[in-house]
Amino acid sequence: MSLPLQDKVIVVTGALGKIGFAAVRMFLARGAKVIANDWVTAEESPRMMELQAQYGPDRLLFVQADASNEDQVTGMFRQIREQFGRLEGSFHNSYTQNRKPVAEYTLEDWNGVIQGTLTSTFLISKHAILLMQESGGGSIVNTSSVLGVQPRAGEGAYGSSKAGINFLTQVIAAENAVHGIRANVIIPGDVKEPKPVSPAKAEELRKSTWLGRSGTPDEICELASFLLSDAASYITGSLYTIDGGIRI
Repeated sequence: MSLPLQDKVIVVTGALGKIGFAAVRMFLARGAKVIANDWVTAEESPRMMELQAQYGPDRLLFVQADASNEDQVTGMFRQIREQFGRLEGSFHNSYTQNRKPVAEYTLEDWNGVIQGTLTSTFLISKHAILLMQESGGGSIVNTSSVLGVQPRAGEGAYGSSKAGINFLTQVIAAENAVHGIRANVIIPGDVKEPKPVSPAKAEELRKSTWLGRSGTPDEICELASFLLSDAASYITGSLYTIDGGIRI
């Protein structure tokens, strides 16, 4: 049974990405009012433009903003407050990745990944908390990665950022339960759009995951939908791995 999100105001970052777009589409279908955020314009995505035409500005507000820039994040939450007056949910997906050995990172490389991944999570969570406190509570869901719990060569900055998201979100849960705010983490494994993969990739996935395949964006968003819904009202500070049994 689909979990209703009727009339909940939810912000989704990374909204033009695989998981982010699937979330926007799913949450709208389940009755939410959605603020879709990405660092590029909605015009970059014909699919997002179609959703805007279908649901209209009362149900779907697209805000172009860099989630790692506090001035721009502040501006986005000002728009949310002005248009909807409240916030019940936040689903954060924005990240930056730069694969190379630690000894080859420049400080600029390192800071770029930390800023785009961990700092963006801090900023979106911070401003979501402030508006949720005014709104009487809410649910924060931050997207981490199996690379934040299973080390892999070349992912020093990204994995550290994702591990930081896990810890930060649990601290948020501890600090904000008194305000009726829950905070949880989704830890995805390999996620692909639902389309065929090459025979070589299919064999790789068969060997590397117990379920023998990639996950789909909708499968990740079903978990996010649950955690944002009232059905998860007694869940906070938890880390949910959804990876098909992947072994890196």
